[in-house]
Amino acid sequence: MSAPTLLIADDWRDYRLRDSGDGKTWEQVGPYRFIRPEPQALWSPLRTDWRADAIFSGAGEDEESGRWRFDRPLPEQWPLQWSGLQFLSRPTPFRHLAFFPEHSVHWRFAIAHLAALKRTHAQPSVLNLFGYTGLASLASARAGAAVTHVDASKKAIGMARDNQMAAGLDAAPIRWIADDALTFVKREIKRGRRYHGIFLDPPKFGRGPNGETWRLEEGLKTLLDACAAILEPDGFLIATVYAVRLSHLALLQTAQQALPAAGAWEAGDMAIAHAEDERLLPTAIYARWRGVSG
Repeated sequence: MSAPTLLIADDWRDYRLRDSGDGKTWEQVGPYRFIRPEPQALWSPLRTDWRADAIFSGAGEDEESGRWRFDRPLPEQWPLQWSGLQFLSRPTPFRHLAFFPEHSVHWRFAIAHLAALKRTHAQPSVLNLFGYTGLASLASARAGAAVTHVDASKKAIGMARDNQMAAGLDAAPIRWIADDALTFVKREIKRGRRYHGIFLDPPKFGRGPNGETWRLEEGLKTLLDACAAILEPDGFLIATVYAVRLSHLALLQTAQQALPAAGAWEAGDMAIAHAEDERLLPTAIYARWRGVSG
């Protein structure tokens, strides 16, 4: 088994991690600054001059429960870009800012693989499960893929469609589907549909639009098995996991059982680079598979 690989998101201009520590982050997101809970920031901050336009105060042990305090009026949303891809950021009720900067490492991976696939496939197909506000979907569509974006939240899909407009990709071939991820994949198996790329970013716990219950530790293996059944042998799969007591090895070995032995595996931690020093903020674990052609 190969050594774990650390993926570092250090390719942003509109986002900066200015400092972190004492269980919090201090971030610059476009023209605005935010302080948010971050339980992995166990160290002490390097700076004492943290000032923010908005602060998220957690409630209890769940860092996503709580509320925002705004120290000055902010717009409902504001434009950002990554590598020329325009999108919108906004504070959401669960401490997030409507995008995850660490995922830029996966968007670059997918764009590179799609470029290779287009040499043999006129229009590769990509499935984005738990697609949230759609940046992986938009990056894939801009790279020439036909995209199916699935999320249980109609509100998240609404934000994703706003991003589609902001990106100028109104005519891009993207299907927006409000559905439970596993239920949708099982239907795709019956339909005989297949995909050249799958993004998989499941929450620790969630509910589908029809009351389906998702628990990561119980459902991840079943979902990976189902995804393997619709993945082309020359495609790719990217799985990211947050907020669980799992090693990247647990994620990797579960995924390896589901996907073909042929292909290249990569797994490890994801991190964001601090803008003003050499520290890294760990964010998630991941496993990626890249198939082989022929």
